[in-house]
Amino acid sequence: MSEFSIFAVFLVGLLGGVHCLGMCGSIVGIFTTQVPKEKSRWPFHLAYSSGRIASYAVAGALVGAIGQAGMVMRDAVPIQHILFALSSVMLILLGLYLAGLWGAVRRLEQMGAGLWKHLQPFTTKLLPVNTVPRALGLGALWGWLPCGLVYSVLITALASGSAAQGALIMAAFGLGTLPNLLAIGLFWESIKGWVQSPQVRLVAGGMVMAFGVYGLYKVGYTFAVHGWSGACHVAA
Repeated sequence: MSEFSIFAVFLVGLLGGVHCLGMCGSIVGIFTTQVPKEKSRWPFHLAYSSGRIASYAVAGALVGAIGQAGMVMRDAVPIQHILFALSSVMLILLGLYLAGLWGAVRRLEQMGAGLWKHLQPFTTKLLPVNTVPRALGLGALWGWLPCGLVYSVLITALASGSAAQGALIMAAFGLGTLPNLLAIGLFWESIKGWVQSPQVRLVAGGMVMAFGVYGLYKVGYTFAVHGWSGACHVAA
């Protein structure tokens, strides 16, 4: 099921352009104005996003490891299946968000306010962004900016039950966001119509929801066939 999760979160990142525009558009704009005029913008924007995606992968590895620790209890409680069901529910909610039918993602951003309060002062030490290494470091800090979309996908990483899988899931999500954030800094005007198209959002949202529904069906089928105790020993 991890392949489905990876593809689903990639879609969430790719089609979450409206959220990215509102959340990070001004940040990218500020970064862009600080790039020396005589230098190409591409290396700077790639460095921002490389640092950001690396931070996502680290966060995914951390929560995946927490999920993996929970698997130690699987002989007593089917933790794996509970997490998998939670992940499936979150995919359904993310699908609703992509389709424009659920907007509660932004409420999750309050969860990371405390961490960001401690990290934000370090960003000023990397300004102005006049070198690629500074852009990379700033991107790595930017990856911890409170973002409801990121936190939602982290739940899927938690349910993976593996640090490696958690990192892979968050990296896939980060790669999905890459075209949008590069576009915001370089050529957003030329693709925003496609990203914001109601038809595209509905199709993408439906696909992500389908992954979530399938996951819930699989968990339900496992419990129906093997029961609560038997499910502890059946791989999700």
